[in-house]
Amino acid sequence: MINQENNDLYDLNEALQVENLTLKDYEEICKRLKRKPNRTELGMFGVMWSEHCCYRNSKPLLSKFPTKGKNVLVGPGENAGVIDVGNNQKLVFKIESHNHPSALGQSQS
Repeated sequence: MINQENNDLYDLNEALQVENLTLKDYEEICKRLKRKPNRTELGMFGVMWSEHCCYRNSKPLLSKFPTKGKNVLVGPGENAGVIDVGNNQKLVFKIESHNHPSALGQSQS
């Protein structure tokens, strides 16, 4: 059984660093919970908001790539993308960042 009193006592700055969360993230968590999270809850948000689960860092970067145009034969989605690179050549690629995170926090590497 978890001792709730001890679970609520933690160094916020250290916990945020371990969970790769920012102070802005913490404020959002408090807003959603309508209270301060205990350490276990903070850890769960850290996992669920990680690059591995929600593409936190890569999603904004990937959104900069073109998704439509004369050279985009198959745009982003569940399957591989296809680009016409000219000279009767096509490039097919798939990024699977869920199994291989593209960004790791210092404590996760």
